[in-house]
Amino acid sequence: FTYVRTWQGFVYVAFVLDVFAHKIVAWNATTTKAVELVDVPVRIALWQRDRDGHPVVPGELIGHADAGSQYTSIAFTDHLAAEGIRPSIGTVADAYDNTLMECVIGLYKTECIRTTVFGDGPYKNIADVEYATAGWVDWYNDRRLHSTLGHLTPVEYETAHYAALNPEPLMPLAEIAVPSDDRYWELLKAIKQVSGARLTIAQQYLDGAIDRAAAVALT
Repeated sequence: FTYVRTWQGFVYVAFVLDVFAHKIVAWNATTTKAVELVDVPVRIALWQRDRDGHPVVPGELIGHADAGSQYTSIAFTDHLAAEGIRPSIGTVADAYDNTLMECVIGLYKTECIRTTVFGDGPYKNIADVEYATAGWVDWYNDRRLHSTLGHLTPVEYETAHYAALNPEPLMPLAEIAVPSDDRYWELLKAIKQVSGARLTIAQQYLDGAIDRAAAVALT
């Protein structure tokens, strides 16, 4: 988590980051550094993953953090254990194994807190910080291009990953519904739905070399 100065005092903002896609899954802002500062976004992240249809499998998730008292507290570690999340703590006075999170917080300070893009500023209270943070997280996840992700957004990168795990089945040629009198449109539809040898069969059918019954039989 990090500190944000306001007219009413410091506001503390904590983030939960998915290392694979660099996506900010959850965040939380409070005026105290109690354990709820870091525990609440973990609960939100777990709920969000379940809502998206990708629930966390007990024993397969590692929760890494620094050695702050909030992350080493009994309440927080008990919550991780109850959710089947394996804890990981960085060494004291060493930020090298927490570089990714430090980088994201640096971007947050540079792109959000120290600009007026997501808030008019100066920040008067926690509500101002929450408003700016919500706008920045939405932009970071959905529109900001990341060079480490092949110049995709975190949402695009994650969506592509799940799409690759669950590819859509190819539609049989017999199920392609196209206008019989528009051969160009029929060709486009066939090219989008078939591949390899099946594309050759579709081309032969469209060229009149074989009839539909033969094409269906061959596929």
